Amino acid sequence: YQRRVHGDPRRDMSLNLDLSKPRWPQDSFVNRYKHFFSTVNPTLVFASNKQLDDAKALLDQYKKGTAPKSVTEEELWRAKNLYDSAFHPDTGEKVFLPGRMAFQVPGNMMITGCMMAFYRSTPAVIFWQWANQSFNAIVNYSNRNATSPVTNELLAKAYCAATSASVVVAVGLNRIVARSPSLRNSFFSRLVPFVAVAAANYVNLPLMRVAELQSGIDVQTDKGEVLGKSTNAAWTAINLVVPGRILMACPGMICTPLIVSRLERTPLFTRMPVLTPISSVLVMGFFLTFATPAGCAVAPQWSSLKTDQLEEPLRSKVKAKGVSTVYYNKGL
Repeated sequence: YQRRVHGDPRRDMSLNLDLSKPRWPQDSFVNRYKHFFSTVNPTLVFASNKQLDDAKALLDQYKKGTAPKSVTEEELWRAKNLYDSAFHPDTGEKVFLPGRMAFQVPGNMMITGCMMAFYRSTPAVIFWQWANQSFNAIVNYSNRNATSPVTNELLAKAYCAATSASVVVAVGLNRIVARSPSLRNSFFSRLVPFVAVAAANYVNLPLMRVAELQSGIDVQTDKGEVLGKSTNAAWTAINLVVPGRILMACPGMICTPLIVSRLERTPLFTRMPVLTPISSVLVMGFFLTFATPAGCAVAPQWSSLKTDQLEEPLRSKVKAKGVSTVYYNKGL
């Protein structure tokens, strides 16, 4: 869908780049991974508002054909990376910093790293599960499909329910482990935070995006013509996003305890226990750097649905137009 520029890289490229689409075709996991690896790059959180606004302005100029003739292809793709990392794909509005996908690695490495380090104390479990679900709520809301508005009251109820669910799961599992000496001294006890996070994701995401499930999300043709709202598409979108969220957490929350438990037995960590949470955060950050784009790349951002999978009366309306496949933004 994109023709490469040959010869002088500073020539007019108004007919060569389609900046409404990712740099790489999104029909394979590898290409989606490349796209999200550049978009969720944690260094992008340091971009200033001016840099972000300048990137948006350059893209707008390019679409109108008024971009400077001296602009290069790499400058355009850099501007698109900045734009995709900070602006909502539906509304075009700048996303609150903690809700940006580029903030996923620094935000999650701190929270989940501490969650893995302080897993024995009930107050610590409650605090870090609350912090994690609060952060997830911000990310889920910021990256929702914005074609379905949601009220503050509904958001508050969803947030309370999701946070309560995660705390109940984590504390309940910790108590089960505490009552069993074999479990308490096993590696499984260190996996309690991961199990709680995975379970809570199946509660948090649908609750934070409940408006989409109630009123549906926009479905459109491959030309961008909006055909209507579909609740079936909304359910499909959430079922695509939840496994990706769990995949993001899986490598770090399983491997970090293995690595840190070995480090804790070394003389240095024995003398300096403060190194345990620090190492947990750093190791978690390493895994999240590569797992976050993998989780985002599980399914295309714009996913498809066969017309037969739509609910009535939308199905008949779409079929009457001769459309066999519709597309929707699944969110992140």
